Amino acid sequence: MPATPHAEHVGSLLRPPELLRARQARERGELSAEELAEREDAAVLAAIELQRQAGIEVFTDGEMRRQTWLAGLLESLGGVSPTPLPSTEWWRGDGEPVPPEETSWDLVVATGKLTQKRNLTATEAGFLARHAPGPYKITMVSSSMGSLLWRPDLSAAAYPTPADLFRDLVALRTEEIRGLLAQGVRWIQLDSLAYDFVIDDGFRSRVLGPAAPDPEVLLDAAVAIDAQQVRAAKELDPEVTVALHLCRGNNRSAWSAKGGYDPVAERLFGEVPVDRFLLEYDTERAGGFEPLRFVPEGTTVVLGLVSSKVPALESQDELRRRIDEAAKYVPMENLAISPQCGFASTVRGNLLTVDEERRKLELVVETARMVWG
Repeated sequence: MPATPHAEHVGSLLRPPELLRARQARERGELSAEELAEREDAAVLAAIELQRQAGIEVFTDGEMRRQTWLAGLLESLGGVSPTPLPSTEWWRGDGEPVPPEETSWDLVVATGKLTQKRNLTATEAGFLARHAPGPYKITMVSSSMGSLLWRPDLSAAAYPTPADLFRDLVALRTEEIRGLLAQGVRWIQLDSLAYDFVIDDGFRSRVLGPAAPDPEVLLDAAVAIDAQQVRAAKELDPEVTVALHLCRGNNRSAWSAKGGYDPVAERLFGEVPVDRFLLEYDTERAGGFEPLRFVPEGTTVVLGLVSSKVPALESQDELRRRIDEAAKYVPMENLAISPQCGFASTVRGNLLTVDEERRKLELVVETARMVWG
């Protein structure tokens, strides 16, 4: 495995139309679970080949088996019940208004004790172990996103406080990681929007509602939980690569939060002991590179400079200029480049074609080769 791959992608890739049709057929009862699994296998093999052709060094399965990036909460947990978002105005677009029907989906809330009802990542890891032509990583929703699962009116009987829920969620996630390591997984990426609740006051109120905790409380919880999760993984296997990905939301080419890393940087970078931070940086919504001064020596920062939201290719000269700018705060050898997020954080995917997606990945790889050789 390359110690510091300089070209990476976040995880999800566009689902092929035939897989989307198969999912719909399954929902109508016209396709068996086994037949859908066959379609998913084929889609993963195509995703692996796309990455190989683009020159990506660390593979994912494109999250082809998931409805959303939050599958670890929405699809894999027991003890939860569906609940609508507190606000229908979660998503924002840079162009035309985003139709609600394009971005809508329910969350879940804890109404009983949490259990692991489905081990989705184990299936993903087993398939990648058999078919990936090189190192591969498993993406997992961070336990710090557990704040979405707790509501005082629905959760208090099982979990009197959010902290009680977090204890069970971290324990479940640690057992999931233990199983992945036993399968041979050596690269785990945790995905979280929890820090956006601190960075963007509007996002916090829209998603968590009027009873949202104060930003300081949310930051304390997110840092403590992510640090605990990373330490647990490292205790199980000191050699496992653990990464944390942060973005500003990604759904049908829309975004949900804005603001620089300044309010969270010192504690996030200083206290969460990951090997790699994958950070959104494709627009001014993410602020400047100055907060990277808090990144510890030896930690890799993967700059999400290439947009997964729009088909237009970025200027390679501009990408190289921005990498040079970031190198004022993090040594060049500890930098890398990626898209700012996945191409399909939800099953519908962003507003690009598969060919445009491939060109984006090729741009990431070509830029990395020009900068780092």
